[in-house]
Amino acid sequence: MDVLLEAAAQVFEREGLSATTNRIAERSGFSVGTLYQYFPNKQALLFALAERHVSDVRVRFYALFERLREEEPSWADTVRSMTTELVAAHRDRSRLHELMHDYAPRVPEGVAELKALRATAVIELASHLRRCGLGGRDPERTSALLFHTADTQLHGALLGAEDAAEVLTRSLLALSEA
Repeated sequence: MDVLLEAAAQVFEREGLSATTNRIAERSGFSVGTLYQYFPNKQALLFALAERHVSDVRVRFYALFERLREEEPSWADTVRSMTTELVAAHRDRSRLHELMHDYAPRVPEGVAELKALRATAVIELASHLRRCGLGGRDPERTSALLFHTADTQLHGALLGAEDAAEVLTRSLLALSEA
């Protein structure tokens, strides 16, 4: 199945939504019949790739959260670490990430997993705001605003940009000082 998903990732990156299951099967070296045994259509492949991406991001971010709790870096270094990790998780295959973000089917379990990841990130960011004496009267709200700003900037304008982490860091630091 990993071979099919890797082939799908490559074809979606190259061809966008015009990718076909025939092209994906050809790229994988398997027959289209074999592909259909696992995935009924290209939307199912895109969904499986999105699920895998969320799972990978969760693992990366939970490790980062643990490290930041242990090290307690400055606010600027905390933001820089988070934006660097966020961008790194999206650095390769920007076209695929855009497709997954915009077109991957949403199912209740997947939506719940993504919401849980976002909620955890907001809680972690709020704890660092409080630790650094920032966030105003409502660090959780400030954290949510910062997190969703970064997510929107990345998915809306910065996917694939060489300076994405730098731009996000500057943006979040400016917002957190306002």
